[in-house]
Amino acid sequence: MRTGEPLPAVGQVLAALATGTWQWDTDTSLVTVDAEAARLLGLPPKPATLTEAQVRSRLHPVDWNEIVSVVGLAAAEGTLAEVRVRIMDDRGRVVRMTRSRMKPSFDPVRRAYELIGTLQEVTEPSPGTPAGRNAVTGDWRRSREAFLLDAGRALAEARSTEEVLRVAAGLAMPGFSPDGLAVFGVEGDRLTIIGHHGHDPGDEGPFTHLALDTDYPAAEVVRTGRAVYLSSPEQYKERYPLTWPLARQFGRRSWAFLPLIVAGRTMGAWMAAFSYPVRFTPDERSVLTTVARMLAQALSRAGAAETQRELTDGLQRSMLPTLGPDIPGMSVAARYVPTGGGLQVGGDWYDMIPLPSGRFALVIGDVQGHDVRAAGLMGQLRIALRAYASEGHRPDAVLSRASRFLHGMCAGADDPGELRFATCLYVEVDPPSGVLEIARAGHPDPAVRMADGTVLTRPTAGGLPLGIDPDADYPTTRLALEPGETMMICTDGLIETGGHDLETGWKRIRAILEQHDGGLEELADALVQAVHGPSSHHTTGPFADRREDDIAVLLLCRHGDGRGHGATAAVRPSVRRTMLTVAQAEPERIAVARRLLRELLHDWASADQVDSAVLLLSETLTNVLVHTDTDALLVAEVTGEGGDRRMRVEVTDASDDLPHKRRPGELASSGRGLMLIELLAHAWGVDPRGEGKSTWFEFYESEGTDAA
Repeated sequence: MRTGEPLPAVGQVLAALATGTWQWDTDTSLVTVDAEAARLLGLPPKPATLTEAQVRSRLHPVDWNEIVSVVGLAAAEGTLAEVRVRIMDDRGRVVRMTRSRMKPSFDPVRRAYELIGTLQEVTEPSPGTPAGRNAVTGDWRRSREAFLLDAGRALAEARSTEEVLRVAAGLAMPGFSPDGLAVFGVEGDRLTIIGHHGHDPGDEGPFTHLALDTDYPAAEVVRTGRAVYLSSPEQYKERYPLTWPLARQFGRRSWAFLPLIVAGRTMGAWMAAFSYPVRFTPDERSVLTTVARMLAQALSRAGAAETQRELTDGLQRSMLPTLGPDIPGMSVAARYVPTGGGLQVGGDWYDMIPLPSGRFALVIGDVQGHDVRAAGLMGQLRIALRAYASEGHRPDAVLSRASRFLHGMCAGADDPGELRFATCLYVEVDPPSGVLEIARAGHPDPAVRMADGTVLTRPTAGGLPLGIDPDADYPTTRLALEPGETMMICTDGLIETGGHDLETGWKRIRAILEQHDGGLEELADALVQAVHGPSSHHTTGPFADRREDDIAVLLLCRHGDGRGHGATAAVRPSVRRTMLTVAQAEPERIAVARRLLRELLHDWASADQVDSAVLLLSETLTNVLVHTDTDALLVAEVTGEGGDRRMRVEVTDASDDLPHKRRPGELASSGRGLMLIELLAHAWGVDPRGEGKSTWFEFYESEGTDAA
């Protein structure tokens, strides 16, 4: 072409360069190609208008999906799109590799893309070369897909902002990995640094609380919602001359600033900085954009979860009291652990109430449900209980009034789901004597750790849970806490957490109580820690963090002379004792008495002697209920040192009629009680009292050991 002649048409120039042109309208689903583009697609070399299906049949299916992804990214960023495409023949074989560059635009009226692009044949790069890394096909594509899958899974599992940032810092992107990361948030009209990686502590100082109108890439990203890519220091300096001196000191060569968008709102920006030049090809931009979207979602989820946990914990703890002043001769410890994440607010609570008599009361309870209403009812019920107790009412009267109060709170609810009940255990404590007066409303029984480490559940009379019957009665049980003994009361969350039921959960708690050798506070920590374990996201261990229910536990220890949790020396006493009343109208408590005796003899050397003692106890109690019209009082004690101990079981009743040995016939259904005692016990007797009598028997551990 001579100077001064008119320039050739664009089509002639592109044809001379073996470059075809095409146009795609997603609204009509038609693709128009010129002769060169048709030839490259394996069609007759002449202009044609094709359907999307016809074009798609000539392309590798993976590459078609890549085109759709790159077009969307380029349209969002307002940039050119570039993609490598494999052309297939009718037999599905790759006949050539082409490169297409296109300019997409979006028509908001038709809600469709319009694209104009070029198509040119290229040589497929060798794997492992820089050119190969920039291609969208081959190993790099598979590495990218695997990376995005792993990154998405890791970010989805992160439960806190700190974990999200740690995962983001550990991402190794395929072929290009940033060595400097920063996550910016927005507070009002200023940027904040949520976290960073690859920088020294304090480096974030100049970038903290930057105004959003500052000439800084992250600020621009937040303002516009569009990504900023800077491939060289010169480009950074040219576009952002005011803040370039702040970035220059870190020695980076390329930067990508991407918006963190959730539900259409830009919540911040993510910076990925590289110590080597990066061209930010469409494929690299696609990876960065995908990571930014996943990072924004993960940060949003973590922030919402942290806010909910903080609200839940703050609401629950604001309703829990602090334990009162020191009690002469006694120690108290308490723990509360909220339920698992979200707004799963529980209804568990505990309280310690000074009484007008100089005594104090311990209260523990659980309102049905795990929601804000349960927490609200819990707060009101706790206040009501404290008010009734402060008026000087007895334990049974306190629970009766509280039940009427809760029933009145819920009785007017239109929705049956709003009806609630609550379990509760109320203990009035007399510190000088150690006497406990207990009223129970559907709550688990208390447990006592004796001074020698033996753990017994203390059966107590009880009534319906609070709120079910406004006229319910709550009988009172009196127990004595001996010096060196520790009482534990708790909600069912401590027992049943981790998939346990009441039986297996109690065995687990009992083992902890028996094996622990330390102070009262350490025992409270051990109970809670052993139940729900360390969080699996921070520490590995045999327990998962399975807090299906919240947990409340109260411990009361009566100090002894070198005994128990309130002592400085671990001296084991030589006596352990338990008592139980079996009323005429409660024959089912004979089974409770048998279980209580087995717990008392948990470390007895001879299992046969334990079975014999349980059998004789059952016979003795049954004789009282059958042959008299009085109640029976059981007193069982173990004295002496291990291996040479004595077990004494005594059953007292108010009848003056003494038992007599009989010789029942072969088919008789009764009359063998005293015969069994005489045959099995080492010693036995019937002692008259001023009113009534006492039937007793003894076993000696040393004889049982010798026999074994």
